Amino acid sequence: MRSILITGCSSGIGHHAAHALTARGWQVFATCRQSADCDRLRAEGLDSFRLDYTDPDSMAAALARVLETTGGRLDALFNNGAHAIPGATEDLPTEALRAIFETNLFGWHDLTRRVIPVMRAQGGGRIVQNSSVLGLAALRWRGAYVATKFALEGLSDVLRLEMRGTGVHVVLIEPGPVTSRIRQNSIPHFERWIDWRASPRRAQYEGELLARLYDERGPDRFELPPEAVTKALIRALDARAPRPRYFVTLPTHALATARRLLPGRALDWLLARV
Repeated sequence: MRSILITGCSSGIGHHAAHALTARGWQVFATCRQSADCDRLRAEGLDSFRLDYTDPDSMAAALARVLETTGGRLDALFNNGAHAIPGATEDLPTEALRAIFETNLFGWHDLTRRVIPVMRAQGGGRIVQNSSVLGLAALRWRGAYVATKFALEGLSDVLRLEMRGTGVHVVLIEPGPVTSRIRQNSIPHFERWIDWRASPRRAQYEGELLARLYDERGPDRFELPPEAVTKALIRALDARAPRPRYFVTLPTHALATARRLLPGRALDWLLARV
């Protein structure tokens, strides 16, 4: 039985992946930041416990529990838990940027470094990073999230090169619009950090961002269910030689192609209209 540690399993991508891999015979450790979510997942039949990227003690305890259960082995890590802080970059306090990097990058790096010695000792493993189309192309109002994902892309690329020959494969998954609760979960961070009423862009907030953030709405154009990411994850886990990147959704394919082919000003013109 292969084993996998998944973060951010309270909803969306992580939740679907945990159930799907369990059904495929994996030994799944489905972690969440909040203990109440872990209780709910255990009621659903998953082995769930707390792991918070901003709490090193929780990461150490979670990995220790995994290794105790498996007899010291871990075949795969799926770094998935993350959040966003919507808002104009000029309105983003530096402390807010530090806070989101703690969760979306530094915590991932910390957990990954804890897992690498285990995988190195057993002769191999998979580290799968759930990045984003926003790690490939920038969009307005998403500066904080884009910054963490661009950083994750670079750090993962270097790690992949450095792990060559160890049997440890580092893979990036690049979802575009996928059904999840990231928009709803970003609201507390927006309200904590962004003083939009005092912004010179107040009219733009009122005309563009607030409705998108707060109004109940249907799926985005080209939005796919979490199953689409799980399929890419399964391919990354099962492939003998996984690809460095797996694109998910049409917008990811389109923007990755545009970034390769278009001159900088043409790409800016396109992205400003998305």
